[in-house]
Amino acid sequence: MNLSNKSVLVTGAGSGIGRATAVALARKGARLTLTGRREEPLEETTRLVEEAGGEAQAVPGDIADPEAREQVVQAAVERFGGLDVLVNNAGSVRAGRLENIDAEEIQSQIEVNLTAPILLTRTALPALRESGDAAIANVSSSFGLVGMPFYSVYAATKAGIAHFSEALRRELYGEGVHVMSIYPGATETPMMESNEGGPELGFEYESAEDVAEALVAGIEAEELEVVRGSEDRSAMTQMSREQPRELDEQVAQMKDDLEAAVANHRSM
Repeated sequence: MNLSNKSVLVTGAGSGIGRATAVALARKGARLTLTGRREEPLEETTRLVEEAGGEAQAVPGDIADPEAREQVVQAAVERFGGLDVLVNNAGSVRAGRLENIDAEEIQSQIEVNLTAPILLTRTALPALRESGDAAIANVSSSFGLVGMPFYSVYAATKAGIAHFSEALRRELYGEGVHVMSIYPGATETPMMESNEGGPELGFEYESAEDVAEALVAGIEAEELEVVRGSEDRSAMTQMSREQPRELDEQVAQMKDDLEAAVANHRSM
């Protein structure tokens, strides 16, 4: 896909991977509609997009709100004459033992990471179909490939959005809307600032800019999946599929340290 002049909607665009993706898309000549819950960070992203030579509008809103979903899609269509690409990036995390996580925090992760992007995609599909050359990029996580302790709900939502992508890709095959998943590993974003885990616990960080560049390149190349992370993370994914009991034993050895490191990891 040639992204020049494409109308692109990016959720969670106020910081992290969303902001970096918006700037990377601007450099490709895309025209951007940026959404997120807070207006000030969105305005900063808009400024960065314009500095990169792009054009953007900020539409603050919570994609968990049906009215906000309708408004942001309508804004993209009205400002740029249609919608060609949807990047479902907005996310939320709350780590910890399942029984210690409030029901409201569980529900919030499911809503933001899974339910809202599915419903936003549903809202956007008529406009994407009209494009004739459209794409949807769904941001999953390395935890969508390998479930880790203390991230049971987050992993469930990220595995869910990955399989949503796979199923929808096949549903829309040959209909002018391509669907791609990206699986970032640990990334240097505000969402990860309260996580104290390091490489010894499997958190080998890369920049949001590197993830964004890979995401944009994946859209251009019409990739099915873009998997980020270190060689150790890839080996863990393979072991999880082929030798799950052995991985259980390995993870058990670091479980206490991991629990302590992620005890305050939250982005709500």
